[in-house]
Amino acid sequence: MANYLLGDLQGCSEALERMLGHLSFSPSRDRLYVLGDLVNRGPDSAGVLRRLRALEGAALVLLGNHDLHALAVGMGLRPARAQDTLQALCHAPDGPDLLAWLRRQPLARQAHGVLMVHAGVLPSWTSDDTLRLAGEVALVLQSSEGPALLEQMYGNVPALWSEGLAGWPRLRVIVNALTRLRFCSAAGEMEFRTKQGADRAPAGFMPWFDVPGRRTAHQTVAFGHWSTLGWLGREDVLSLDTGCVWGGKLSALALPEDSASSHRLIQLDCPVSCAPGLGD
Repeated sequence: MANYLLGDLQGCSEALERMLGHLSFSPSRDRLYVLGDLVNRGPDSAGVLRRLRALEGAALVLLGNHDLHALAVGMGLRPARAQDTLQALCHAPDGPDLLAWLRRQPLARQAHGVLMVHAGVLPSWTSDDTLRLAGEVALVLQSSEGPALLEQMYGNVPALWSEGLAGWPRLRVIVNALTRLRFCSAAGEMEFRTKQGADRAPAGFMPWFDVPGRRTAHQTVAFGHWSTLGWLGREDVLSLDTGCVWGGKLSALALPEDSASSHRLIQLDCPVSCAPGLGD
């Protein structure tokens, strides 16, 4: 049995099929953990969702910011943006079923000694905090209040977490941290304007994983989202978004089978599916 982490797909179904073939992936034997942003910007979001859903328990996915946006667009709660490629998904005969499946997915997982999120973890959060707070969002998203959450999640404020936050501001901070975070201050204030690599942090901010005293620093956190960061393989962080949709690579990471093994990175070249840019 092999366990793999997979970076952002963003509608690149052909790349997903090539990766599954390259891995000789067997649903009866292997597990694939997809770190969010399954859809949008690429040519075949519906195909990605169909393939992953067909793998059932062998493919365990997270929600990213593009996935949440797709839910909002698909429900008619938000207009599509210029670079969105969600029309085919939203108008497919099985589109409602695919979006309903997507809506049931979580924003964080922990398995095989790895905490998995799409974007980041605030420095004041433990792994238990992260899973608990992700669960708060999932509970609302999957309830009758889900459409309201999808309307209210947009925006950059509050930028600072407090356990005392309540209502939509609380859920918005959690969503932003788990699905949009790149840079934050030492105090945990989030910054969303900068989308370049880790070496381009604005004054007073740093990559979330380099904040001194981060409470998840003594475990491994895997994430995607940050294509301008690219592959980063450290003992404490694994960054798997290597810009597949922009003509970069699709990255998978085979997790160690035992304490004597090490991570194994697998990367496949991808054609340009969307003009390179710095969007989320």
